[in-house]
Amino acid sequence: MKVRNLIPGAKIADYTERILVIEHNRVTTDFNLPLYANGVPTLLFASQKGKINNKAANYLTLFGQTVVPETLTLTENFILIAYFLKPYSLLPLFAVKAQELTDNPIDLNLLLSAKPIELREQLLHSESIQEMIDLLDNFILRLITNAKLDSTIIKYATAKIAASPSKEILLSVQKDLSMSERTFQRNFETKIGIAPNQYRRICQFNSAFFQLLKGDYCKLSDLAFQNGYADQSHYIRAFKEFTNITPKEFINYGS
Repeated sequence: MKVRNLIPGAKIADYTERILVIEHNRVTTDFNLPLYANGVPTLLFASQKGKINNKAANYLTLFGQTVVPETLTLTENFILIAYFLKPYSLLPLFAVKAQELTDNPIDLNLLLSAKPIELREQLLHSESIQEMIDLLDNFILRLITNAKLDSTIIKYATAKIAASPSKEILLSVQKDLSMSERTFQRNFETKIGIAPNQYRRICQFNSAFFQLLKGDYCKLSDLAFQNGYADQSHYIRAFKEFTNITPKEFINYGS
């Protein structure tokens, strides 16, 4: 299995955080890919139909916020390309209120009519992964070109919270934007899909999660304190909430 993380091109970088490519040519048993909360919507192409939490998934799937852990299952050799979009991308690019897709991934064809069908056929008949990436880049670029909403305010808010996901950051951002608590929350739920504090908690979890992945810690308690958790038990509860397993179970997975 080959796994690559790619940096988006400059033309789509305002709406795309990163691109994940997985190529697996030796699937002998069900391949299960865990999908955890990461604070961003995702456009996913898989060259084979699969299942998400045992429900049929088509070739092109659009994810909103994932809060409850999910699993993508593929049973044949596949190429998977995931475009992790910026948190505020759903409304301007796809004209859908973000909360409609929270924990509710949707077949892209049901959202955008004919265009995804043409894209799907082009992707399935592509001769290389680079050709697939070029097609998806161009698709997102067309969406960006047609985007009419100004995302400046919510872009500022999500960037500030992600950079420093402490409890104090919410009030600070709210004051910076001169918004009431209710207006701030309503904007977040419409454009991001979850409440501001839930987004903050997911950003906090992600910061600790990537530190765990890199092995950049000595003890779990150190990792917990460095990411603003009250103690190790608090961190373990949060980790299990977003993954259904404990940090130690995650570390030992596949070992």
